[in-house]
Amino acid sequence: MIRALTALLLLAPFAVRAETPPSDPLIVATSFTVIADMARNVAGPLAQVRSITPPGAEIHGYQPSPRDIIGIADADLVLVNGLNLDTWANQFLDRLDDVPIITVSDGIDPLPIRGGDYDGQPNPHGWMALDSANLYVDNIATALAAADPANAGAFRTNAQAYKAQIAAVIGPLRDRARALPQDRRILVTSEGAFSYLARDFALTEMFLWPINSEGQGTPQQVRQLIDLMRDTNAPVIFSESTVSDRPARRIASETGAQYGGILYVDSLSDGDGPVPTYLDLLRVTSDTIVTALETAGPVDE
Repeated sequence: MIRALTALLLLAPFAVRAETPPSDPLIVATSFTVIADMARNVAGPLAQVRSITPPGAEIHGYQPSPRDIIGIADADLVLVNGLNLDTWANQFLDRLDDVPIITVSDGIDPLPIRGGDYDGQPNPHGWMALDSANLYVDNIATALAAADPANAGAFRTNAQAYKAQIAAVIGPLRDRARALPQDRRILVTSEGAFSYLARDFALTEMFLWPINSEGQGTPQQVRQLIDLMRDTNAPVIFSESTVSDRPARRIASETGAQYGGILYVDSLSDGDGPVPTYLDLLRVTSDTIVTALETAGPVDE
């Protein structure tokens, strides 16, 4: 770790906190804000949790700054998503000597990315469905307990309570989605980031591009999705908070579908924004989807 810090301090003059006594809370670093909020709920006051990426960041291919890196250099534990989402972190996480790096998606049944350069690789957005979200929480609790065995019971208790909260958010919205008429169960988005949610909600997923690290909104992608939406009479199209809404709005105009609004998936907002917590992200995104599909009028080209 000392070698890594020495190299980083040459890049920026940020102070590094001294090593904390064992009695102090764990320092937990996470690759992005969704995992950070999950960890805060499981750890409670027993850990300080930091996210490498800031609220609102585009996490695909993120480029950490020296400040990002030094902010987690004294971590006792690092939590990453895995599934090729946060490989950008490997360049400096591998230099943290003797710090456990835990992949919180371990154990989920990954769905494949469909299309593009990453066709067939695992879709990384596992936190968007109930079963896989529960696995994330369990993996976080297990990692915290291994790092701080004296508080393992508290972590397990917090994890069970948090999973109940997640189920209370997702369950009713999932029931509403599954009750939709079959011809309305079509989820059209900019990025193919909702495969797990679509499977959970019994929706057919369509998208402009498979993953944000690829070309976004190319003329070919737009034309293919316009044709597909016309073939299926898909009533609504959405875009995500970290990408431009222009391609989705253009497609809505050309197909007669409605523009359903912004979905949140990869990043939480600041504290005063619409999705400051993971539960808010689930609630806002799922309700936006279900309400738009419930209320959309007929497609009128």
